[in-house]
Amino acid sequence: MNRVVIVGLDGLDPLLARKFMDEGKLPNLAKIKEQGSFTCLGTTLPAMSPVAWSSFITGVNPSKHSIFDFLSRNKQTYLPELSSSQVGKAPKAISLGKYQIPIGKPKIQLLRKSKPFWNILSEKDITSSILRVPITFPPEKFKGVLLSAMCVPDLKGTQGTFSFYTTETSEKKHTGGVQIPVKLEANKITSYIAGPENSLLKKQEEMRIPFTVTIDNEKQEAEIKIQEEKLRLKQGEYSKWIKLTFKPGLGVKVNGICRFYINEISPEFKLYVTPINIDPENPAMPISHPFFYSIYLAKMFGSFATLGLAEDTWALNERIIDEDAFLKQCYLIQEEREKMFFNALEKTKKGVCACVFDSTDRIQHMFWRYIDEGHPANRNKDTEKHRKTIEELYMKMDSLVGRVMEKIAEKDILIIMSDHGFKSFRRGINLNSWLYLNGYLALKNGNESREWFKDVDWEKTKAYALGLGGMYLNIKGREAKGIVSPGKEAEKLKKEIIQKLNGLRDEEKGEVAIQEVFDSSKIFSGPYVSNSPDLFIGYNIGYRASWDGVAGIVNHTVFDDNVKSWSGDHCIDPRLVPGVFFCNRKIDAQSPEIIDIAPTVLKLFGVEVPSYMDGKPLING
Repeated sequence: MNRVVIVGLDGLDPLLARKFMDEGKLPNLAKIKEQGSFTCLGTTLPAMSPVAWSSFITGVNPSKHSIFDFLSRNKQTYLPELSSSQVGKAPKAISLGKYQIPIGKPKIQLLRKSKPFWNILSEKDITSSILRVPITFPPEKFKGVLLSAMCVPDLKGTQGTFSFYTTETSEKKHTGGVQIPVKLEANKITSYIAGPENSLLKKQEEMRIPFTVTIDNEKQEAEIKIQEEKLRLKQGEYSKWIKLTFKPGLGVKVNGICRFYINEISPEFKLYVTPINIDPENPAMPISHPFFYSIYLAKMFGSFATLGLAEDTWALNERIIDEDAFLKQCYLIQEEREKMFFNALEKTKKGVCACVFDSTDRIQHMFWRYIDEGHPANRNKDTEKHRKTIEELYMKMDSLVGRVMEKIAEKDILIIMSDHGFKSFRRGINLNSWLYLNGYLALKNGNESREWFKDVDWEKTKAYALGLGGMYLNIKGREAKGIVSPGKEAEKLKKEIIQKLNGLRDEEKGEVAIQEVFDSSKIFSGPYVSNSPDLFIGYNIGYRASWDGVAGIVNHTVFDDNVKSWSGDHCIDPRLVPGVFFCNRKIDAQSPEIIDIAPTVLKLFGVEVPSYMDGKPLING
């Protein structure tokens, strides 16, 4: 056995995979199924990508790697924080006129615990090439190469902030981006790219790069000039990656990249600019191991998306771009990723080569309504044009698998897998509203709360929901304004809430909305269980935490229709959304889980599986 090659297709669903295989549309996956193995792959509780991929990496349950959601809560402020990484400031600064000059490097911390299986292999001199596996930022050192993925920030330090420029008069605010009004004068528009804060200044301010757009109405195209770049774009066309250089002063340069996309030239001008990605050729912070690996990839293949969540789902959700523009973006990123993966595959003669592709997840999130006729998001929207988009997505992934199979030697092990499956997200549940209406959460004004719990009276609140699947008790001595005593009172409260929420019905639809509520202390016993939500909500098919609920808004509405383009999801009872597992070998296990992958890889290389791992090898060498 020379290599283990792992292709992660985030969110690939076993029911759809089986359906399309039965219809003869996925010949390469069908071939692996016939000659090797195909089965469901149990996911984690909760069934979220950062949680599941962390268990893939480490072979342990969430209470041993400490990732329980995309978000965790700050116990002092009750505000959400990114669960997987922290980017701090330099420890000291010297004052020099209007500048504050940082001394030392800012601390960038990976919050995932436990040890990646490739680090364990590294200790035995077995190398790995790891591309875009989620929750690997900042990158850790080991023998091999790694390109970080999910949770890599944009240049502004956010998880992705787009810009939208329009001559239309509108004061609308957008989740996930900013709208910048522009004026067309003599066929010319002048505006700016809003960059990161200038951290060298004592009085910090946003850095900006000016640009101009000259409209050619006859050709229905525009010329964009920005710094050293000049480009012509037609409506409905993406630019190449444009390099941006921000200059905070003192000779310092901060580099980023973005793409331009013209939505409309006339009668109104509309321009979408992607979030400013960290430039892989001049990275402002480490996004790969070794540091020069991203530079090497950029020199080989040109600029590429580095943002963790690079496919801009919020731009489509907010209708800044349409479905066609979103698909173009996804497949441009897919193309970049494939080039890098096949390069790594060619160079990894022995050891592990693993790459995760995200387009399967992002496209299913945004196009699920097209395969769910009764979805509320279909009201007053086209339901025909993209009816085959998900099917075509699966066929494209099958083609990718076929090209990988051509590169696989007889002794190589090939695993195709996903972290979870997918279901329709028709209705949202605002658990904070439910807690308020049932007397567990109090409001200062007794009416409703703006986002991020702004009007919650914490000194009278017993429980609150945060993130996509968790609920916390307001515990004395743990939360800043906790009122629930740990021990008997907390246990009694948990039982009470579980009893009321288990089997919760959506009376308007006559359906069970919550299948089961899980007590984390009964499920987990790892060293980081204290970082976990106290309760996990196992939503039924068709339901998920509502958009208002996730944003910390509290009102009188518990159930509402999901009318956004984001119409498919997996943040439900994990038993309802297993992933897929394909392998070119027969496996021994009956019900494999994602935590089994790490010990399987170790076993295949003859490396002892650590006793702390929860997973079990699926192939015995």
